[in-house]
Amino acid sequence: MGITALLWPTFMADFLSQSGGYAVIDGGLATELQRHGADLNDPLWSAKCLVHSPDLIRRVHLDYLEAGASIITSASYQATIQGFEAKGFSREEGEALLRRSVEIACEARDIYYERCGKSTCLDQRPILVAASVGSYGAYLADGSEYREEDLIAEIKDEQGLCMNHIIIWAYSFHGDYGDAVTLETLKDFHRRRVQVLAESGADLIAFETIPNKLEAEAYAELLDEENITIPAWLSFNSMDGINVVSGDSLLECASVADSCKQVVAVGINCTAPRFIHGLILLIRKVTTKPVVVYPNSGETYDGVRKEWVESSGVKKDGDFVSYVGKWREAGASLFGGCCRTTPHTINAISMALSDTLSLH
Repeated sequence: MGITALLWPTFMADFLSQSGGYAVIDGGLATELQRHGADLNDPLWSAKCLVHSPDLIRRVHLDYLEAGASIITSASYQATIQGFEAKGFSREEGEALLRRSVEIACEARDIYYERCGKSTCLDQRPILVAASVGSYGAYLADGSEYREEDLIAEIKDEQGLCMNHIIIWAYSFHGDYGDAVTLETLKDFHRRRVQVLAESGADLIAFETIPNKLEAEAYAELLDEENITIPAWLSFNSMDGINVVSGDSLLECASVADSCKQVVAVGINCTAPRFIHGLILLIRKVTTKPVVVYPNSGETYDGVRKEWVESSGVKKDGDFVSYVGKWREAGASLFGGCCRTTPHTINAISMALSDTLSLH
């Protein structure tokens, strides 16, 4: 669905007003798919389920809606035409799967509304379907989206004797695609995907986990050049609480988002909760657009093992949501979770926001 350009400036503000002043986003999709038994050790990651288990995706969307989410994101974060072609699908089949990701989310919304009409549940709050777009680095899916720091560690036995040397691959999103990847490279890579998702029935596009300024500029230019008729948000990720993961200034990145008329919210995702408060304050320096935050659990992703490992972070839903009130006070309006968060997390966020509002 498309909306007139005259409504872009007020789209998110109107939605937030209808939602009571804030909105809750869903949590980790892949986390829940895996919990239900899906094997995502594949270059397509969660998009693999579009082919093999679409019903499971719908079930997870419904779980998040029942937990209190007002925005659900499609299973298209790692769904790219190029990625589907690499798995043997035709271009037409790849485009159809992109559309299907949004259709499944819309079906879940319809089912949820139908259930609400038949039983006592959360009132029929407005619900948006966001078409998820992951970064170019997410498409690579081979660890290339992570920074490799060759840390040589000496493993010693109980007597302190050196047993061997190993290479520990310390991975973190870095967003450095190399000199060969230009603005035009990124625009060409994302162009058809964005066109298809914009015409799929989504309410908006969520450009997620943006690791550098260049990719933000590519998205902004694509939205304008292709006359995309639905709004979007741009969400970055950070590892130091100051810059995006490439080292580019978050202030500069957020300014790119602020300057794009189709962008109706700016934010942070897949970032440790402890950094979110300061990042909200930085974003608010350069934009008056609503701020969206959906951090991960605080754990660290191992790009070689393709799994999350414990680190200094937030381990319990109760601890995670203890931040929400402060994030709201700092200026955020949309709250959710990313990797390793669950419907329990989202329900706790929803409850915490309801409690915060009841106190005012």
